[in-house]
Amino acid sequence: MSNKITLSHGNGGKHMRRLIEDVFAKHLSNDLLNTESDAALLPIQNQQLMTTVDGFTVQPILFPGGNIGSLCIHGTVNDLAVSGAIPKFITLGVIIEEGLSFDTLDKVVKTMAEAANEAGVKIVCGDTKVVPRGQGSEVYFTTTGIGYKTSVVDYSTKLIKPSDKILISGSIGDHGAAIMLAREQFGLSGNLKSDSANVISFCQSVYELEGVRFMRDPTRGGIASVLHELNQATGYGIQMNEADAPVHDEVTTICDMLGYEPYYLANEGRVVAVVDASVAEQVLAIWKDIDHGENAAIIGEVTEQHQQVVLQTELGGERIMHEFMNLG
Repeated sequence: MSNKITLSHGNGGKHMRRLIEDVFAKHLSNDLLNTESDAALLPIQNQQLMTTVDGFTVQPILFPGGNIGSLCIHGTVNDLAVSGAIPKFITLGVIIEEGLSFDTLDKVVKTMAEAANEAGVKIVCGDTKVVPRGQGSEVYFTTTGIGYKTSVVDYSTKLIKPSDKILISGSIGDHGAAIMLAREQFGLSGNLKSDSANVISFCQSVYELEGVRFMRDPTRGGIASVLHELNQATGYGIQMNEADAPVHDEVTTICDMLGYEPYYLANEGRVVAVVDASVAEQVLAIWKDIDHGENAAIIGEVTEQHQQVVLQTELGGERIMHEFMNLG
């Protein structure tokens, strides 16, 4: 049998069944996954449910610190966690390009299973399609995540007030910079790894803490996108302090060489939170005590002094942060 995915693996016949059983079911098997059924029965215990949907495409699909398999789990559970839910279930849609090797797919799905187990979620159903060579990008995933509402607060930009502080749970731009290195488009190399991880522990640690207004995971568009979301939703100004922003030296070097700014690069394992000033130091201390939270920082605040997103530079000046990265 070929060690590559072929169109026959997407036609619903024996080859698809072999693909599902030999790759997906092998790694993702649990007591709720029934590959013989078109739907999954989920146990609900008088809980409020939250759900999210997302799609995942990245090149390369394998990168330092993870791959598209772990990325799709982290992205899904993080959207639930920052919304105040404990992630429990995921449905998985798979689109595979003809020619992808079984070894690569097996590695991706194995890592997906490990990420799901670490996050405490079960993949309960899925669907697989194969597209002709040249009509895909190796593999795409779409997910639906379901979780139980747990937080005492319905996190919303409507709760945000002037003088609130803005925190991030770790270093900025690691995932985006690691992807650029992995693509080797610019002749760069390095040891930087993606920050791809679940942020459940960071979110759960503040679910019962009054004064936490809003949380978001800064994925596409990075932290700059989140700050502009806050600005546009509230009408308040956002002040970010460059000196307080945790950026690894390697990320800074890559950005300096390519004319980028780290604030626009994606993170896949960070939380941005807006909190009342009275609890900001408490949240910071909690986060710094969590694994991978040593670089957590208070990086800015909400203000009525202006109505823009402004970066206070390390030299003491100020400049407007545009919504999208200016490449010259």
